Amino acid sequence: MTGAAIAGMGVTFPDPMRQDDVWAGYFERHYNGSPRKGLAKRIFANSGVVSRHGAVNPLFEDASGWSTAQRMSRYLTEALPLGKDAVSSALDSAGLRPDEIGLFVVCSCTGYATPGLDILLARDLGMAPTTQRLFVGHMGCYAALPGLGAASDYVASRGRPAVLLCLELTSLHVQPPSDDPQQIVAHALFSDAAAAIVLVPGGSGACVADVAAVTDTATADLMTWDVTDLGFRMGLSPKVPDVLSIYVSDLVGGLLDRHGLTLSDVDGWAVHPGGPRILDVVRDELVLPETALAESRGTLAAHGNCSSPTVLLILDALRRRAAGPPRTTMMLAFGPGLTLYGVLLR
Repeated sequence: MTGAAIAGMGVTFPDPMRQDDVWAGYFERHYNGSPRKGLAKRIFANSGVVSRHGAVNPLFEDASGWSTAQRMSRYLTEALPLGKDAVSSALDSAGLRPDEIGLFVVCSCTGYATPGLDILLARDLGMAPTTQRLFVGHMGCYAALPGLGAASDYVASRGRPAVLLCLELTSLHVQPPSDDPQQIVAHALFSDAAAAIVLVPGGSGACVADVAAVTDTATADLMTWDVTDLGFRMGLSPKVPDVLSIYVSDLVGGLLDRHGLTLSDVDGWAVHPGGPRILDVVRDELVLPETALAESRGTLAAHGNCSSPTVLLILDALRRRAAGPPRTTMMLAFGPGLTLYGVLLR
């Protein structure tokens, strides 16, 4: 068997929004009359987000009263061009045609359509009728990593290229005004993006060396994503970083031990920024220098928490850094379950 190497990446975003403008122009009014308005202002200011992206810009459209049907209709309208741009860019950078792709994996938890994005985008991009497809839904922020694992396994076993697309439009799911701090945190953090990655057999790029996961089902209620009549509602307990702190060291250590590596061998860290405190926990539990998380914090500041595409955005930033791409990269992402996923690239 041959390994699966990264041959190309592509990222795309809806229009940008400044965090301060989103607060002053919409959410400050959204929380008028709430006893937690002061708390909301502090959460927005301390979120680590400077700018973000929205297919639905709350400065121009208030989606908080939209039905789920309205949101799903808008999802398809916005997702198709974003997904097409991201995949086309990734294929161009890999030097491949769409009809050369053997497997197309799509991850998204912010919208549903049947036929799905995998079918509609494969059609619009000109992929072959024989292209295999896999759609991954409702895994949330960590979906990119099991998606990457499935794609790399296909490439290694079949010897054909694969594409992974992660696309989320969280701006569709702004909720009606609420005093719930968890909803305030979600409104302050989440953003929209699409990111695609092309994997090929062999190749000179970073290879997927290993994948690991751990799920603590006893804490399943700490992170939720519920379908309601008014879109999808996020549940995000402040206890999440504490749970992650229990498992992250063992997960990372196990991945490295299997390959005879130590923490000092890792020169690239792509850590999903679920929020500033999660990055702090990873830094402290692994005893990393703050510089190790520069791309993760920078991605949070520039783009917000885009759910599943975010860890791929950080990987893209690592590949473009002035010092050159890392030789050994640890990708970490977290989500419902509570689940931790890690991918080792070499």
